[in-house]
Amino acid sequence: MMRNGVGREIPDNILGIGALRPFEKNMVNGMQKNVQPFKDRQRNSERNRVLDSIEAAVLRTGLKDGMTISFHHHFRNGDFVVNMVMDIIARMGIRDLVLAPSSLSDIHGPLVEHIKNGVIRRIETSGLRGDLAQAISNGLMDIPVVINSHGGRARSIASGELPIDVAFLGVPCCDSYGNANGFSLEHGAISACGSLGYAMVDAKHAKQVVLITDNLVEYPNTPFAIPESQVDYIVVVDSIGDPKGIVSGATRYTSNPKDLLIARCAAGVIEASGYFTDGFSLQTGSGGASLATTRFLREKMIAANIKASFALGGITGQIVDLYEEGLIKRLLDVQSFDLRAVESLKNNRLHQQIDAEYYASFDNKGCAAHQLDVVILSALEIDLDFNVNVITGSDGVIRGASGGHSDTAAGAAAVIIVAPLIRGRMPSILDKVNTVITPGHTVDVLVTDQGIAVNPLRKDLLENLKSAGLPVFSIEELKAKADRIVGKPDPILWEDKIVGLVKYRDGSIIDVIRQVKRKL
Repeated sequence: MMRNGVGREIPDNILGIGALRPFEKNMVNGMQKNVQPFKDRQRNSERNRVLDSIEAAVLRTGLKDGMTISFHHHFRNGDFVVNMVMDIIARMGIRDLVLAPSSLSDIHGPLVEHIKNGVIRRIETSGLRGDLAQAISNGLMDIPVVINSHGGRARSIASGELPIDVAFLGVPCCDSYGNANGFSLEHGAISACGSLGYAMVDAKHAKQVVLITDNLVEYPNTPFAIPESQVDYIVVVDSIGDPKGIVSGATRYTSNPKDLLIARCAAGVIEASGYFTDGFSLQTGSGGASLATTRFLREKMIAANIKASFALGGITGQIVDLYEEGLIKRLLDVQSFDLRAVESLKNNRLHQQIDAEYYASFDNKGCAAHQLDVVILSALEIDLDFNVNVITGSDGVIRGASGGHSDTAAGAAAVIIVAPLIRGRMPSILDKVNTVITPGHTVDVLVTDQGIAVNPLRKDLLENLKSAGLPVFSIEELKAKADRIVGKPDPILWEDKIVGLVKYRDGSIIDVIRQVKRKL
């Protein structure tokens, strides 16, 4: 027997349990500590995790040369956090970093100088755009940028394949202990972005987490996307982002007649697919035609008295409209694509934010993307084997993101790609796409403004669409039609240098991106 710190006798050992450790007043986790009385600890400043500057947070984390840092992209082209933090890190003299954000946009062009100056050694992300993408395509970096799908990035972080030393996460609403969300119920979140689905993965798995906010509120800030248990430090700044930048580029609603024609046809494909039954599930990706499909699908759902069980992925105002009309029962939101979706997440009880692991991780046994019946996805290019490119343009320059494209294509029962037959003076259907993001065996239907092609692997869909009287062609016939109109494009000339590695959602390499050859 032995006597513990409160004078009680306890046995040294219990059969079937083993040795027992006695309680001691000044022991915390088995180590001798100078433990203050509880009331004194309550008043201790360590209870407040707010620091006075980003510099102070960087110092507290012990960030050193060669470490890996991450950010999220929920503000898309309205993000201020990445450039703000990287400028400070550069001034502090830290170098040779691995930058692992969920995605990068036009606004992140200043990172080019940090690469040139040796602050950033390597980048692993889902997408690149603007001046940064152009510079990398032209051979700026010594080490190829690694492109992940959204689910693939979540898988690699959770598995430890991509360990994050410090996550710097912009949050529109946060209390002094770190409970954070992308909106505010009681206080005006001036930088509201809605779901923090990609940030949630980083907060859960990073070794240290720094939240950066422009809206510090009373404790406890509920409901929260990121709990205080995952947060180390908090910094308050004037502004973390411009919410108007959320609705940018591919996420804007279209009035283009060609896009609307494609969208109407895509809704017809869904209706005839065999999956358009009460309780079906759906996701509509970014891109004008993808988003517009929702409008025409609404008409068909009302006419057939059909309701969807859930909508998944990046949630838009059009999807929210269907939810509020009772046409969709639940929304699973990994990123809010516009301010209407942000408001819905705040106000609607069955609009649920989810993290990227839950959304699309290959390793997640509960992956929601695998529950999809129908997904609508865009394409820059598609080839005769139905492989899809969404990241490099017709000039070979990186100008997009892998996103959740390959994740949802692998998971959904009916995968519908929407693209104009001709974009500018370039055909969308090629013999071989420049860069494979989504493999053709996971793609089912291509919808263009001049006809539909069905993957020969899906004889069931082919019969259903033909029976519905839809304009079905072989993909070879559609390609021949495009070639008659604009001819075959000249092949892109490449250097030997690899500037990008494209990972499939399971972490394997599905393609490489080479440096574009400079024109003389």
